[in-house]
Amino acid sequence: MHLRSPVGLGTAPLSSRRDGPLWWGPQDDGLSIATIEAALEAGIDWIDTAPFYGWGLAEELVGQALSGRAPVTVLTKCGTQRGPDGRAFEDASPARVRDGVRASLERLRMDHVDVVQVHDPDRATPIEATWEALMHLVADGVVGGAGLSNHPVALMERARAVGPVTVVQHRYSLLSRDAERDGVLAWCRAHRVPFLAWSPLASGFLAEGFDLAALDPTDLRRGLIWAQTASQERLARTRRALTDVARELGTTMTSVALGWVVAQPGVAAIVGARTPVEAAAAASVADLDQSALDRLDGASAP
Repeated sequence: MHLRSPVGLGTAPLSSRRDGPLWWGPQDDGLSIATIEAALEAGIDWIDTAPFYGWGLAEELVGQALSGRAPVTVLTKCGTQRGPDGRAFEDASPARVRDGVRASLERLRMDHVDVVQVHDPDRATPIEATWEALMHLVADGVVGGAGLSNHPVALMERARAVGPVTVVQHRYSLLSRDAERDGVLAWCRAHRVPFLAWSPLASGFLAEGFDLAALDPTDLRRGLIWAQTASQERLARTRRALTDVARELGTTMTSVALGWVVAQPGVAAIVGARTPVEAAAAASVADLDQSALDRLDGASAP
């Protein structure tokens, strides 16, 4: 799969609701739709979403924003379900996959979606059974390709034995390098599978103007590792390096942080914007030379 723009729009923050699974503070639906439109106008040409985001709200917003527009590449997910108590659980059984994709298409107002990714590993369902169901949907023309989100290499390899893996998605940023240590990035490069980095700005901790103290007291970002005391020295070092490189290039911290991510071979970035201004900023990616990349690597080392 070829993604033209190095950055795609992530939609998890757009579906922020107090009664939803992810709370990023208050979010207005009209502003969310304007954010999607601003991202497209800024040159971003692919969108990543999921039924889990707002329990379908993000897909509905994407469907509304794209209605009547020229085709845009859309990636969604399957597998994560809402339990009777409102909590999420994983069920990527074939029937759940088929039903989930049908529901996603209705919310997206589409009869075909480019990629469906298995959101998280389902320990109760063999990945082979999930992948066979997705391959049937691909053969039926309902889905363009299948991907894996947050899966280890062993499951990626087992899925690939059944059918093609179109994309792989993991958390990845200057502050999150597990995909390097776990061999996920190396696997993607070896098999020429695009790697999509979610949270490339570390949920905003690597963006200019980020103020943890200003967040809603119950904002999910207060519980992230970068908000904890033990991470503050590394975070401060990384932000200083980003600021220095941005000043030298006459650009922003956001642009530099994204520039580092997409400079890694085979990697594209998913940026979760909540306003048109943030969406436009996400489309600007700094072109970094090796010296800048090395400085950022050194500053962000654990």
